[in-house]
Amino acid sequence: MLCGLCRESRVTPTDHPSPALARGTLDRRGDERFRDGLLASLRADEATRVLVLSGDTAPLSGSGALLWVAPADAPADAEWALLGRDAQGTAHLVAALDASDGEPFAAPAGWAGLRSVGAALSAGDAGAMVEAVSLARWLHDARFCPACGARAVLGDAGWSRRCPACSRQHFPRTDPAVIVAVTSAADPDRLLLGANAVWSGERYSCFAGFVEAGESLEAAVHRELEEEAGVTVGDLRYRGSQAWPYPRSLMLGFLATAVEDAAARPDGEEIVAVRWFTREEIGAALRGEGGIQLPGQASIAHTLISDWYAGSR
Repeated sequence: MLCGLCRESRVTPTDHPSPALARGTLDRRGDERFRDGLLASLRADEATRVLVLSGDTAPLSGSGALLWVAPADAPADAEWALLGRDAQGTAHLVAALDASDGEPFAAPAGWAGLRSVGAALSAGDAGAMVEAVSLARWLHDARFCPACGARAVLGDAGWSRRCPACSRQHFPRTDPAVIVAVTSAADPDRLLLGANAVWSGERYSCFAGFVEAGESLEAAVHRELEEEAGVTVGDLRYRGSQAWPYPRSLMLGFLATAVEDAAARPDGEEIVAVRWFTREEIGAALRGEGGIQLPGQASIAHTLISDWYAGSR
């Protein structure tokens, strides 16, 4: 689909690899959330599976999969919510603790965060964990009505809060952000990446930024690339999306082509360096060779880079 503002934009077929955290298999059962007493009923059912979180870390089984426990084995004072049901109809819940509460029990393979294990999990576990972490952050951060400050009451099986003082209803917030890998106008075997100041210039990644109020995705891509890397881009191709709960983003991935390679330069504030990499250099970095650090495998940035390296167009 083309946007009047966009320069040579197009949506590509979905025949390229899905991002690591975009492989969920649970049926979220939005129609079931409104049933009165649902969470209490599911917590009383021994067949229900619960993922306990301490901050954004989850327990792992001996095989490295997520360790799901019975409701009776999860901390009762956690923030609870329905994640969904699997293909057999079994309900899956999250019981979320604040990171400061510590790990409530020992796990066979310890506790690990989404960034470190997300890419190694099965499709079902990866989707469940990113859903659980995203929802848990909202459950802990949005306990009070932003309009009047009153303590809000949880509803819809953990998916909404209603303010008893002003009657406003609040829902988990998602902020769209674009992330872009830029290829060379002169040589399709070169990729432009940038080093962010927060990484002290030691890691190179795709260019990303939040979509501003009243802005389209395409306009955000052009603005971010011009601001951060000094390049104008064309042939904009959508590659996929992935939730990223840091803090509450939906990352929408694109591949684009620079109009003029020589225009690339860092903004000097957020981006401290930009560099054109050859396909051979990217391949070496993906193998952990050559001293160049790339984004972790759980990120959509890694998917965009590895997808480009593999030759997807």
